[in-house]
Amino acid sequence: MFQVPDQTAGRRVRLFAAGLAVLSLIALTITAWILSDVRREQEIVERLIGHLPETDLAVAEELSGDLRLQSGLSVLLVINLFGTAIAFALVMQRYANSERSLRDVKVLATDILASMDAGVITTDRHGRVTSINPRGTELIGIDNKSLNRSLRDADPQHRLLADLCDDVLQNHQGIRDRDYTVSHRGHRQTMRTSCTLLRHEGGAEIGTVIQVRDVSERALIEERLRRMERYMGLGTLASGLHHEIKNPLSALLLHIQLLSERMAEKSTDLQVDELLDVIHQEVRRINDVLDGFRNYASVTELGRSEVNPVVLIEKLLRLIKPQAERQQVSLRTDFGDGIQAGLRADSIRLEQVLLNLTLNAMAAMPDGGTLTIGVRRQEDLLRIDVGDTGSGIPADIRSQIFDPYFTTKNEGTGMGLALCDKIVRQHDGVLEFQSDEAGTVFSVYLPIGTTK
Repeated sequence: MFQVPDQTAGRRVRLFAAGLAVLSLIALTITAWILSDVRREQEIVERLIGHLPETDLAVAEELSGDLRLQSGLSVLLVINLFGTAIAFALVMQRYANSERSLRDVKVLATDILASMDAGVITTDRHGRVTSINPRGTELIGIDNKSLNRSLRDADPQHRLLADLCDDVLQNHQGIRDRDYTVSHRGHRQTMRTSCTLLRHEGGAEIGTVIQVRDVSERALIEERLRRMERYMGLGTLASGLHHEIKNPLSALLLHIQLLSERMAEKSTDLQVDELLDVIHQEVRRINDVLDGFRNYASVTELGRSEVNPVVLIEKLLRLIKPQAERQQVSLRTDFGDGIQAGLRADSIRLEQVLLNLTLNAMAAMPDGGTLTIGVRRQEDLLRIDVGDTGSGIPADIRSQIFDPYFTTKNEGTGMGLALCDKIVRQHDGVLEFQSDEAGTVFSVYLPIGTTK
């Protein structure tokens, strides 16, 4: 805690100094008047002594001694006056030092708050903002012009701050580490906030202190770790399942095919043929699920080589063009500058990622639309965007779309996006998305020239 000089003591010092100044002025006035009067009386006595007979000299000398005593007292009063002046000077010096120390502490506190990576906001008991540091201005979007205004007048994305403030003031207990997300310049940010009571030295509650930190990078790392934990432990399980289930399925599939051929020779029962066809399709589906599970849990190394993303995307567009024409989906490309330098990747797996993203995009536009593939360079990253003009991803399932086996389609295993995310992370990249009612854009970020 900062040791700040007591402002009440400072006021007492100022009052004491003012009192000393008044007393010194009064003492100076009285001393000057007494000295003037004593000198005048001494002059009168000296003139009288010169005209008195010798018989009255004793009385005159006694009177002169009394006047000298008064003069000595006057000198003593002057000395006291000087002492008072010195004391007054010392008091003023102490007051000046106290004010200077207070200014230094305020400057130090301001510098510390300005240097903090966390936003610090203080409010009064009515939720009105009383102070905010520069980082808080950057994160929350309010500045000193918003002082004495309610915290609820800030950006609605930060409404949780006002709710926490009200909760702390009502329950008289602090709240720590509440996370919420906001959208800033087209990117999702994760904020972590805490709120505690603000008290003065007497212990009375005078408001709240709110701290806000941008933990987007940490949240992204934690999310990646959770995803990695989901598939790192699946390797052994995948191998076991593939061995114990895939082989019997292969045999079963072969016998179903033989049985279908035999039944086709001896029977014309369409119902039997339909049942055999259903069994055949379901066995193939189980086989596809096992293959997807094995691919997701696989930890095999990538076969990296120099990849030209433009050539890769043009090949992909030729592949999906017939289906796009059937769905009345127009294809657009947006290639930026410097996108062909230094990208080392596994072309087959990268093509798998882009194919999956484009197929998902077209599935989101069953009645037609526009599919846009953009490539641009951002510093040391290559960004590939795959965007559609569909209805967007519902907000309640956005946190699950990269989970294995999660799907909203009637067909499919739900492993597509999970596998895409894994392949991108194997390339030391990031797969993100943005979605609203106007469509969805998946963005693949890959390092350029740093991955070997």
